Amino acid sequence: MTGINISNRKILLVEDDKLQAKTTKEYLEKAGHEIVWVENGMSAIKSAKTHFFDLIVLDLVLPDIGGNEVCRWLKNTKDTKDIPIIILSAKGSAKEKVVGLEAGADDYLPKPYDPSELKARIYACLRTKILQDELKKKNLQLEEVLLQMETLAMTDQLTGLFNRRYFLSVFEKEFSRTMRHNHPTSCLMIDIDHFKRINDEYGHHAGDQVLIEISQIMTDCLRKSDTLARWGGEEFIIILPETTKENALQVASRILNTVSTRQFSALPRQVTVSIGLAGIPAPDIDTSEKLIAASDGALYEAKTKGRNRVEVV
Repeated sequence: MTGINISNRKILLVEDDKLQAKTTKEYLEKAGHEIVWVENGMSAIKSAKTHFFDLIVLDLVLPDIGGNEVCRWLKNTKDTKDIPIIILSAKGSAKEKVVGLEAGADDYLPKPYDPSELKARIYACLRTKILQDELKKKNLQLEEVLLQMETLAMTDQLTGLFNRRYFLSVFEKEFSRTMRHNHPTSCLMIDIDHFKRINDEYGHHAGDQVLIEISQIMTDCLRKSDTLARWGGEEFIIILPETTKENALQVASRILNTVSTRQFSALPRQVTVSIGLAGIPAPDIDTSEKLIAASDGALYEAKTKGRNRVEVV
C-alpha cells in the first residue's frame, strides 16, 4: 500500500517444528524482516515481555503451553496486547479458527501453508496495525490541541491564573454547594495599589512582571481547594471553600504582608495591595453575585481608608 512501509519489521516466530521454523524464518528474512525464533509458549511470553515485536507468528500446538493460551495471555497484558498475532495450525476446522480468534488472534492460517500466503497475511496485519497506530497518534494530537484550546479558554494569558469567565462558573457551583450544606465560604477581592503609577513610571513590562509575581505570591498562600483568578486589570479574586471569615482573614493578611515585603524584580520600590473580604453564611447574602459585590465593597473601603490593608464585611 502506497505510503506505508511494511518491510524490515521485527517478528517473533513461535514454532516447535525445526524444519518448518527454518523454512519460514529464511523466507521471511529474505522478505526483509528480522526474525526471532523460539520453540515453546513460555519462551514466547518471555520474549514478548522483554523485547519489542511488530508481529507474532504463533503455532497452535506447542510442547508446553497451547498457542491459544499464549495468545490470550499476550492480549490481556498491557505491554503486549497491541501486537498482531497470526496463529498457525494443522487443525483447520471452523471451530479451531473460532477458538483462536476468540483468544485474540488477528488472523488464522491453516497448515500446510504457502509461504507467500503467510507473507501476504503478515503484510495485511502490519498494514492494519500501522494504520491503527497512526490513528491513535492523530487522536492524541487532537486531544492535545483540544486541551490547549480548553486551557486557553479558561486561563489568563499573562499570569496563567484562571480568567474571570471560568472563575464565575466554578464560583457558582461552589456557592450552590455551600448554601446547600450550610458550610462557610469566604471571598477575597484584591487590588494592586497605585498600579497605574507603576505602568507610567516604569513601563508596562514592569507592570506585567508585578502582576506575574503577585499572582505567584497569592498562589503560594493558598490551598489546592481554593480558586484564584484574575478578575481584570490589576484586580484578583479568590474563593476559599470551607473557610470562615476569621480564617480567611489570616490568608488575606499573609498575602498582604508577603506582597508588601517582597523585592520585586522589575521595580526599585515597594508594592502593596488592598483586600476586601466577605463570607457566608450571612443574612443578607443569598446569591454568588451578592457575595462578590460584598467583597468588592469591602475592597473599596480598604482603598478609601488608605490602602495596604484588609477590610472585612
